[in-house]
Amino acid sequence: MRIVKLLLISAFAFGILIFLISLLFPSRAIVERSGVIDAPLSVVYSQVNNLSGWPAWNPWADPGTAQEVTYSAPASGSGAYYTWTGMQHEKHVTGKVTIRESDPQKGIHYDMEFNDMKTVNAAFELKPSADGKGTAIQWRLETYLGWLPWWKLRGFLADKLTGPQLEDGLTKLKNICEEKKR
Repeated sequence: MRIVKLLLISAFAFGILIFLISLLFPSRAIVERSGVIDAPLSVVYSQVNNLSGWPAWNPWADPGTAQEVTYSAPASGSGAYYTWTGMQHEKHVTGKVTIRESDPQKGIHYDMEFNDMKTVNAAFELKPSADGKGTAIQWRLETYLGWLPWWKLRGFLADKLTGPQLEDGLTKLKNICEEKKR
């Protein structure tokens, strides 16, 4: 009986310790990548603003992840959205992307919902590049994590897990936009 009591007290103390340590982690996870695309701002904006074109470059919209996709009409501009369902690692997944704001001179802001995950507030911020010949782009994902330790741990790992996908998506977007420019 004494050993069981000691184990319960130890487990409780360990849980409290983990929670207290998690308070040191930020309550927001931010992942961002940026680059320069050698194409006019209008060409880049047309790609990020039109959701039906995202499967060509966005890692979360490709046919391997999103097998069934439904687009709003129209599929671009403020209020446009798409929903998807599919299988990922033998698990049924669903999600929705909704454009909150769309500005041809600044880019778009959108929300991404995915199964039981926290909502991701995201943006493609666009501006002319320093030399004026291309477009500087920043892709930013921000998630409010709350106070629970397991969410904060996910947030702590977010850049390492999601950053490479953003880089891959920006590279594909760059290739598409530079090809359209020609």
